[in-house]
Amino acid sequence: METTLVVLAAGLGSRFGGNKQISHVGPHGEILMEYSIYDAIEAGFSRIVFILKEEMVDLVQKTVGDRIRDRVEVAYAVQDSSTIPAWYSIPAERTKPFGTVHAVLCAKDVIRGPFATVNADDYYGKEAFRIMHDLLCNLQTKEQAGMVPYILGNTMSENGGVTRGVCAIKDGYLDHVVETHEIHYDESHKIIGEFGELSGKEMVSMNIWGFRAELLEDMQTYFEDFLRAIRPEDIKAECLLPIMVNEFLEQEKISVLCKSSPDRWFGITYKADKEAVEEELRQLHANGTYPDSLYAN
Repeated sequence: METTLVVLAAGLGSRFGGNKQISHVGPHGEILMEYSIYDAIEAGFSRIVFILKEEMVDLVQKTVGDRIRDRVEVAYAVQDSSTIPAWYSIPAERTKPFGTVHAVLCAKDVIRGPFATVNADDYYGKEAFRIMHDLLCNLQTKEQAGMVPYILGNTMSENGGVTRGVCAIKDGYLDHVVETHEIHYDESHKIIGEFGELSGKEMVSMNIWGFRAELLEDMQTYFEDFLRAIRPEDIKAECLLPIMVNEFLEQEKISVLCKSSPDRWFGITYKADKEAVEEELRQLHANGTYPDSLYAN
C-alpha cells in the first residue's frame, strides 16, 4: 500500500532563533528531518511530502529531496497565505503561521491515500515509523485514524518548558488530549506543567498522527470554522492537530488507535538543545543504528 510521510517544516523556530529545521546536527552535517525520512523509508513509506516556507523550498530540495528521489516519490507544498480563504482578512501585524492543521491543508493537492505527519525538528526513533506504517495500512475509512504516543519523561528538554498534548487512552484508543503548556523540570527535577506536577509516565502526542486523505475535507471545514472564531486581536492563534483531533473525538467523527513507541524522543526546541542532539546522533551512528552515511547504497 502507498503511504505518505508529511514533514511539517514550515515553523518559524522562534525559540531556537532561526530555521531550526535546516540546522546541521548529524556527524556529517545531516539535518534532523533526514533521520525521520531515512527511518520512514526503511519502514515502508513510499512518498515524502515536505511542507515548507517558500524561501526554504530550494534549499530542502537540494539538500534532501534530490538525494532521496530515487528511493521514494517526493513532493513539496508551501505554507503561506495563498491557501487562506478569500473571505478571511489576515491582520497586518500577524507573522505567525496558522498552525499544523493549516500546514497539512497546504499540501492537500499532493496528499493521496493514508498519510502520517511528523515535525521536522523532532527525532522519533525507528520504532515509531514501523508502528505508524502498520497503522496506516489498516485504516479502512476516514473515520479511522492512528497515533504513536510517547512517554512524557522520554520527551523532555533540559533547557526550558515544552508543550505536550497529554493523552488519555482507553482500551488502546485515544479518549481525549489535554494540550498542556510549560512542562518543565523544577529545581528538584520534578516535572511540572501548567496544571501541576506530572509523573513523567503520561502518554503524550508528538504530532505523529495517521489519517486517510478523505479526512482532509473535514479538516478544511474545521480550519475555516477556526478562522471564523478567531478574535481580531488574537494574532498568534494557531489551529493545531491535537486540538482538532480532540474535538473530532468529542463529535465522534473519528476513532484513533494508539500504539506507543518505547523510543526516547529528542529535538531542537531551544538553542541549547543542539549540542545534546548532536551527541545523541553521534552515538546512534557509532552503535550502528545508522550507517556512516544515510545515503550509502
